[in-house]
Amino acid sequence: MKERLARLLQIRNLVALVLTAVFSVLALTERVDPEKFIMIFASVAAFYFGAPDRDER
Repeated sequence: MKERLARLLQIRNLVALVLTAVFSVLALTERVDPEKFIMIFASVAAFYFGAPDRDER
């Protein structure tokens, strides 16, 4: 359980989660165009979740 919490609290995971939450709220309140939301979210998700950990190399 502690390992899962530690992995969740890594900086890149926190950044991805916060950006997901922020852009979701902006999209739901119609402050961001849904097409732009998808483009931005896909870019952020691909960068943060596609980049290998430095420890795993």
